[in-house]
Amino acid sequence: MKLRNVYCELSERLMARRDPVSGVWTGRLSSSALSTALAASALREGGGDDQELANAGVDWLVTTVNPDGGWGDTPESPSNLSTSLIARACVASHTDDTRNSAALSASAAWIMTKTGALSLPAVADTLRSVYGDDKTFAVPILMYLALCGDDESAWRKVPPLPFLMALLPGWCYRFFKLEVVSYALPALIAVGLCRHLRVAALRKKTAWAKVFAAPLLRKLACLQPEHGGFLDAAPLTAFVVLALKGCGYAEHAVVQRGCEFLRASIREDGSWPIDSNLRTWLSSLSARALAVPLVMAPDQAKQVADWLINVQGRTRHPYTGAAPGGWAWTDLPGGVPDADDTSAALIALFHLKDFSEDARLTAAVRLGLRWLMDLQNSDGGMPTFCRGWGKLPFDKSCCDITAHAIQAFALWIGAARQCQNSGLEGGFLVCLRGSMLKMLAFLERAQESDGAWLPLWFGHQQSQTKLNHIIGTARVVSGLRRLLDAAVEPDEAVRSRVAKIIRQGESLLVAQQKADGGWSAGDTSTIEETALAVTALSGGGGASAAAALKGAELLADLTLNKTIKATALGLYFSVLWYDEELYPLIWSVEALRSYAEYDGASVAVAQSAGA
Repeated sequence: MKLRNVYCELSERLMARRDPVSGVWTGRLSSSALSTALAASALREGGGDDQELANAGVDWLVTTVNPDGGWGDTPESPSNLSTSLIARACVASHTDDTRNSAALSASAAWIMTKTGALSLPAVADTLRSVYGDDKTFAVPILMYLALCGDDESAWRKVPPLPFLMALLPGWCYRFFKLEVVSYALPALIAVGLCRHLRVAALRKKTAWAKVFAAPLLRKLACLQPEHGGFLDAAPLTAFVVLALKGCGYAEHAVVQRGCEFLRASIREDGSWPIDSNLRTWLSSLSARALAVPLVMAPDQAKQVADWLINVQGRTRHPYTGAAPGGWAWTDLPGGVPDADDTSAALIALFHLKDFSEDARLTAAVRLGLRWLMDLQNSDGGMPTFCRGWGKLPFDKSCCDITAHAIQAFALWIGAARQCQNSGLEGGFLVCLRGSMLKMLAFLERAQESDGAWLPLWFGHQQSQTKLNHIIGTARVVSGLRRLLDAAVEPDEAVRSRVAKIIRQGESLLVAQQKADGGWSAGDTSTIEETALAVTALSGGGGASAAAALKGAELLADLTLNKTIKATALGLYFSVLWYDEELYPLIWSVEALRSYAEYDGASVAVAQSAGA
């Protein structure tokens, strides 16, 4: 009875978080010191209202510095070097106000414990040990520090970027070992050009690449969304604005549009989030969590389904060259289609399929499934954005994203076999199954010896490695369990393989359960990790079932009639941490629903939730 009551309360709270007009979920990402520092710096020289916005950003930074003198990615995060370097440089270069002197002194002392000195050479050497060969974030940081300093010779420590490669056709990129990932083309162009021009001026030599500035800036303008925000992210947009201002293009239209985006995205407290929102992702997850017909009214379900169909990518994406058919994390212009969000949308549409126009839904689903198949890497796994772009993290195959795609495929294969008029004919289903079997083989190879899988987009700041085997394993087990539940695989040998690796993953999760019944890759159980583990273990027998019940009871204790606080477990681009306040609520609803379904109480839960 208690779990049913908690499920009903949390479902009502989640439904209450819908946008009143669109009927979907926007959520709220944590404020970011890194975003705030870069955005404030980008607006600082604008004067007038821009100066006031920049002042507000600096004030927020000064009030949120950690006791040890550094800054973390969220106000609750431990201090890290990259964010602390950028935040301190912003505060130091913004004003000589003595109110900031204490923060500056404390942050200088903290940074020196990591780098040994505040000079750019010392910082550059340390960042190289942090980021290795990946220059996606390290070079923009060094560029920013060089811009904030008064030593022109510091530009020699900013590594060059192959920015002229941005002029090549997109299909060429996979044949070169680029030192930045696919989504970072705007930074590749702007930061690379700025560094080249500043070093040429330092050497008193002609900047040979200046003759390519016009086509590069045209390319950059083509990549920029209509509202000005690259990836809908303040950090990337600010890096581009700062770079172009730093090499003589302050009046360019790209800079003006970028500043407009930054002005529009500041929060009431003077901070900026890491990204505008995760609306598409959160709406897909919420629709799945509430996937009991009596929880959402038919008109509400139809509104969500139609919205998801309407925000599906319909044109080739300028960054990645992605074909039409994928979904991004947001419906805003800066979003980029990716495998995880596409799988989430397809799963949500499966649960909402009875509430949308058949022809539109079938066309959207077929296009989305084809998009995922075309994205699959040669190793059988699913990358985030692009097939075969190299060896950098966000373009490599990822375990939990692969399992997410398996779940989407399994659900729609099962639906097609039950409905003769599904629009997914035999040949297409054969291709889907073949792709799914390749994904399964990838997951078998990628499973750790202890049964764990590691995720790409989630971690844990308190774990020694920063990795999160709890979230990775839970997401993979959940995806594979749906493959068995959907009864789409007639081959008993394949089903046996799936069951075996599920059991290994379950054993890992059961062994990692904490004394209070929760889960965490750190010391203290979190709602998010506990909810994902309960979802994964629901449906397992014996020890898995007992662990799921104990975890569900902890969720009830942590959430019933209480304020739910999010934990910074999410990883944004370039290992930037964030929390999303809807994650614990969404995942708790899904966990309690999953437990109720497998416990045979789903009908009672649904009726109670609808009452």
